[in-house]
Amino acid sequence: MRFDLSDREWEIIQPLLPPTRQGGERADDRRVLNGIFYVLRTGIPWDDVPSRYGPPTTIYNRFRRWAQQGIWQRIFDELQARHPSTLEMIDTTVVPAHRAAAGAEKGASPAPSGPRRRRSAAPAAGGPRSATASATNAAGCGGSA
Repeated sequence: MRFDLSDREWEIIQPLLPPTRQGGERADDRRVLNGIFYVLRTGIPWDDVPSRYGPPTTIYNRFRRWAQQGIWQRIFDELQARHPSTLEMIDTTVVPAHRAAAGAEKGASPAPSGPRRRRSAAPAAGGPRSATASATNAAGCGGSA
């Protein structure tokens, strides 16, 4: 499939995986790895992984177990050693942005400039009130006070 490991990629990764566990056969490593990579590339929940990759529980458990055992780190280290110029990592920790980056007005004052407008002219003109949260809370219909 589109995101599955090629034969060349599998040849590099296969020797880095832990040996078969005692007590029986485990699910096909290549199929499970393809399922893990599918989830990581598409961002779908683990439970929604296509059935061709095997049971979602197996895929998730293998991902977690190998993370705890340092298998992923070993794979990343090997790939980086083989191809240092092609491995790029992005740190997704918080990057602070200036409030103007989100559309806020520039300047020291957080208050908007100019007169403050009302949301609706209906209450001022004697029209019917809308059922906003503040109106329902004032009437005693709100949830928690």
